Amino acid sequence: MDRVPTLLPLRAHPLARPHAWEIVAGHGPAFTVVVDVAGGPGSGRDPLWTAAMSRLAAAGVRLLGYVDVDYGTRPVAQIRADVYRWAGYPVRGVFLDHTPVSPYAIGPVAVVAQSAARADLPEVVLNPGEPPDEAYRDLGLPVCVFDGSWREYRRWSGEGARPGDGHLVHAVPPWELDEAARLQVSRGAGFGLVTDLGAPDPYTDLPAWCGLVPGLGELGSEPGAGPTPAPRRPRPYRALSVVRGGAAAGSGDTRTRTGS
Repeated sequence: MDRVPTLLPLRAHPLARPHAWEIVAGHGPAFTVVVDVAGGPGSGRDPLWTAAMSRLAAAGVRLLGYVDVDYGTRPVAQIRADVYRWAGYPVRGVFLDHTPVSPYAIGPVAVVAQSAARADLPEVVLNPGEPPDEAYRDLGLPVCVFDGSWREYRRWSGEGARPGDGHLVHAVPPWELDEAARLQVSRGAGFGLVTDLGAPDPYTDLPAWCGLVPGLGELGSEPGAGPTPAPRRPRPYRALSVVRGGAAAGSGDTRTRTGS
């Protein structure tokens, strides 16, 4: 089945969930992974995380470092400091989560994107979680225009989105993962994610379908297998009350931090 290129926010710790990192490495260049050490890069370079990221990079996985813009409320100096700390890790760029959508708040976003380029981290993805003002398009950066629950995604009109934008869809019942992936394709998404995991954090583990990796025999994926298998273990989920407002979008207290 066709899927859009995967952007996977990954907050599973490499010591606590080593098999998750092994599975991601098995997907190689098919995955772009947003790495989150501690709500960002942390306070200093951690050799454990460096080693884990280097293994993914060696497998061809594209890596981005997580940076929380907090809808433009964080001081630019703090955001830039996070960007420069990521320069010490084997990442290609940064994922700016919770970016604002107002044209009056674009200045800090542009400054941070320029800082990333100067830090040799040119690959920058914006995650407002909803379509931003057209001014943000002039930055020439990929934008996640939806970040919310499957229930909301089915109801979403798509107004303001463009072909090639990112769609992050959480809390998809395992038996509807394929349907969600097809809907992403039909809506023109250029990259994104569908995951069965939901609140309070859909990125603490891998989506059920991630186990479908050629070469990992113990995962039991037969050649030409059809539908997505049942999840690794039963997982209760509840829909996220999120309206694309920041690639981990929602509104107010209901928004989920993407690790993205």
